[in-house]
Amino acid sequence: MPERTASPAGDVSGIYVGLMSGTSLDGISAAVVRFHDASDGRVAHELLGFTQTAYDASRRERLAAAMRSASAEEYCALGFDLGEWLAEAAIEAMRNAGVEPRDVRAIASHGQTLWHIPARATWQIGESAVIAERTGVDVVSDFRVRDVAAGGEGAPLVPIADALLYADARDWRLLQNLGGMGNVSVVPPGGDVAGVRAFDTGPGVAIIDAVVRAAFPGMRFDVDGELARRGHVVRPVLDALLTDPYFAQRPPKSTGRERYGIPYAEALLARSLEHSGATEDAVATAVALTAESIGHAYRDFIPERGSVVLSGGGAKNPALVDAIRAAVAPREVVLFDDLFYDGEAKEAVAFALLAYLHVARRAGNVTGATGARAGRVLGKLTPA
Repeated sequence: MPERTASPAGDVSGIYVGLMSGTSLDGISAAVVRFHDASDGRVAHELLGFTQTAYDASRRERLAAAMRSASAEEYCALGFDLGEWLAEAAIEAMRNAGVEPRDVRAIASHGQTLWHIPARATWQIGESAVIAERTGVDVVSDFRVRDVAAGGEGAPLVPIADALLYADARDWRLLQNLGGMGNVSVVPPGGDVAGVRAFDTGPGVAIIDAVVRAAFPGMRFDVDGELARRGHVVRPVLDALLTDPYFAQRPPKSTGRERYGIPYAEALLARSLEHSGATEDAVATAVALTAESIGHAYRDFIPERGSVVLSGGGAKNPALVDAIRAAVAPREVVLFDDLFYDGEAKEAVAFALLAYLHVARRAGNVTGATGARAGRVLGKLTPA
């Protein structure tokens, strides 16, 4: 069956809101962004506002429990409840940015991934109808399923934004996100989407945070990397973890909490304590796992040179940033914050862009990232 490219939908420039609830389970990021097509075929954008709404312990535990197992009743209720939380985050973001709902073309909602089977199936919740009802704005959601249906991994989806918004004019850029999972976009000079490759490198901060929460009750994450700095890497444990077949698997590839979740973190903590007895050593080992898995991925799968640009919550952890610098040397490492704006807004901006592309009937998938057939418009529209 021949492939067809969706026809353009005219001028769709304007304001969009992107909502992101990631694998770290920290909360909801909301970005208010103005987009318009640039003359060079890329997209010009202006970040008008960015807010983060932290999950309280109850909400975080409900989401984490649903990733393990829940009743049909709980899945049903949680999908609608998350829709309410996402709507509240969108309303707050618009208010803080001084934007009225009537001025917004569409809200993009990634939702919360409960389960992801690469190249087979994927499941995100967060009822879009609730968001549309509460905000009075069109909602584009459920972005990953079309990529999977078209033969792709369903992740990562941010490479289209990395190419259209953040490419360097003269050099390669390796845009490394450090959310719950880590993913990298290899973007050629000028941002030609056809030349982009991307994949999940493995854990980002999910394992680090889970080890901290298990070892230090009451702490959500390692503030400023202080725990990791006090610890020492338990090398036998780290070496064993790095033999995980995922790290040697060639891209395209994606992963999630199904593989690198709480049970994995608990096993890392237990094995580290058996060797050293120091909980800080387990945190240091988790940091080293993220950094060295990224280093291995770059050496094995990314021959291109260019600067490494770090974003996401993990980029706020100096111990992790230093470990990544050592692992990818001699490549230059810079922070997304120093080039653009708060790197924690980046994924929410990316999904806002996917809504912009959806409304424009333009493709949002990148074959070199997920392996899907090209030219697919991602997302499902729920009218206001």
